[in-house]
Amino acid sequence: MGLWTLYLKEVRRFLNVLTQTVVAPVIMSLLFLAVFTLALGRGSMSVAGIPYPEFLAPGLIMMQMLQNAFANTSSSLVIAKVQGNIVDVLMPPLSPGELTLGYVGGGMTRGLLVGVAAAIAIWPFIGYGIHDPLAILYYGINASMMLSLLGILGGVWADKFDHIAAVTNFVIMPLSFLSGTFYSVERLPENWVFVAHLNPFFYLIDGFRYGIIGHSDSPVWLGALIVAVVNILLWTLTYRMLATGYKLKP
Repeated sequence: MGLWTLYLKEVRRFLNVLTQTVVAPVIMSLLFLAVFTLALGRGSMSVAGIPYPEFLAPGLIMMQMLQNAFANTSSSLVIAKVQGNIVDVLMPPLSPGELTLGYVGGGMTRGLLVGVAAAIAIWPFIGYGIHDPLAILYYGINASMMLSLLGILGGVWADKFDHIAAVTNFVIMPLSFLSGTFYSVERLPENWVFVAHLNPFFYLIDGFRYGIIGHSDSPVWLGALIVAVVNILLWTLTYRMLATGYKLKP
């Protein structure tokens, strides 16, 4: 009951401001699509034989999923700490695992909801199909989980809104934009290709793109393995932080 209550709290929190948490990211995706399509000659450019708008669409969808899953958990914790009502979550007999699962579940729900809404909004302009539904599901779920976990870590670490804004601006946004969202990493110089493959966000976007249009810049199985390992490590770290009460308990 405690876990379910915490999950509902997190979901209702972002549903109460649906325009800001779901509608705004969808509009942002459409604006990115319009700007890049017009700037590059209305679809005359292609990547690996795929029209650029079709190549771009999966990256835009995934980018919004990543950013919103992170925003949900990080903002929830920072607001609770700043307002002083984090005690309402810490006092009930919830285990560290239940706290982790409740917050992650809320972040994943927002990330996946934004992804579905963005996909539906973009589809009339692109008309893409579905190449591998399992890949879409796997990478969509794991992407939302990864950023929800990162959001918890950032929210626990941050003491004020400026701190979490710094994480968003200097970590999440650069990793999102430099992960192959707008381009194929195979076009980068050799040294930068290696750097790109160190970015876990690259595998999320690459695998999700494969699920929709069937194109990937790296082996899909490798990306699936790396994503799973990163999520296990992040879950373990998050659980440990909540179990010890780091920056949450006096």
